[in-house]
Amino acid sequence: MENITYKSIGVIHTPHREPSGIPIQAKAAETIEGTVEVFAEYVEGLKDLSGFSHIVLIYHFHRSRKAALHQKPFLDDEERGVFAIRSPSRPNPVGLSVVRLLGVENNILTVKGLDILDGTPLIDIKPYVPEFDVFEVDRIGWLERHIEKLREMRDDGRFAVDDK
Repeated sequence: MENITYKSIGVIHTPHREPSGIPIQAKAAETIEGTVEVFAEYVEGLKDLSGFSHIVLIYHFHRSRKAALHQKPFLDDEERGVFAIRSPSRPNPVGLSVVRLLGVENNILTVKGLDILDGTPLIDIKPYVPEFDVFEVDRIGWLERHIEKLREMRDDGRFAVDDK
């Protein structure tokens, strides 16, 4: 199979300068505001986006360590398979966050709910549509015993590289 290459379409600006201390999911970062800068050649693609209250940001974990197939997630003390956790250290370090869209002005999106490191390369933006994106679930695996820790849990830097 051939390599897949993506080009960044922008950069995400947040108050989080270091991985340590970042909420580990957007749901636990609901009050944190920032901006998404979309590069000039993609601005026309923002047409009609302001009609949505929430958007999905897809981005590259540019400061994550090389992936191990077994890792200890933030919400547990037991190692789990990388595809059963949401660690930024992945075979393809791609992240996604659903954030509230507060405004669109030219190439700048103002958003709220950022669990993302400042300077993170943006790969794509999609509108969040509950009828497409919300499913009724009957199990959440190992997280069932730990989900109540989400709001107070913060990144401790275990998945980040130190080179800036």
